[in-house]
Amino acid sequence: MSTIEPFEKSFFDQYCSHLVHTHPLVHCMTNDVVQEITADVLLAAGASPAMIIDEHESADFAAIADCLLINVGTLTDCRNLAMTLAIKAAKSCGKPWVLDPVASGLLPWRDEKIAHFLSLGPTVVRGNASEILNLAGLGAGGHGVDSKDDSRQAVEGAKELALKYKTIVAVTGETDFVTDGQKVFSIAGGDIMTTLVVGTGCSLSALVAAFCAKSDNYLMAAAAALTMAKRASETAAAQCQGPGSFHPAYLDALYSIARKHF
Repeated sequence: MSTIEPFEKSFFDQYCSHLVHTHPLVHCMTNDVVQEITADVLLAAGASPAMIIDEHESADFAAIADCLLINVGTLTDCRNLAMTLAIKAAKSCGKPWVLDPVASGLLPWRDEKIAHFLSLGPTVVRGNASEILNLAGLGAGGHGVDSKDDSRQAVEGAKELALKYKTIVAVTGETDFVTDGQKVFSIAGGDIMTTLVVGTGCSLSALVAAFCAKSDNYLMAAAAALTMAKRASETAAAQCQGPGSFHPAYLDALYSIARKHF
């Protein structure tokens, strides 16, 4: 059985510096609810976001961008096609792509499409514990888009999923875990306030994509992205009065962390 290792600060500094100096272009195919916060998070962290979602453009742009995010939160037939075309284009150009399986286990049609995306070989799968457990065949999914399970319960399922699909799996929760099926990193910290603001999880998946862009180690890059979000949420929670002030404070904290690595 593999041991769980805390992700070291020196590794975070290395990968955060890489992000801000390469300024990756992130192709975000995400849900309607979170597009603004996703773009804001990427800009604050030092990346460049673009939301190209039409089937006539998605493949062409995926070939241009440095990485691709696929978030199935508000999936439709048209978006399913556009996403599939973008994934195939990204893979053909050797670009990393991240799958966010929002509400896996909730609805049959959604699960069918998520399974298809999994079969296309994502670079990283980022989800909450219930989503990851469902994908691993060990759970029935969460309460809508929210997790019913603790992230620690999903570590073994995440490892199985990573080995089966030859991918990196990131499980987020009170403690985050990221694994390639053999090595497991843990990232503690953060704040419960992130669960009271729409889009912090979805935008985190975009941040993972940004860190993976032009990276030579996707496991380390994903862990660094989770670390950045944890640290920013701690800073923001210490300064805010509630969810309304947490949102801008979170963006400011991401920016402050990024600036230290320029």
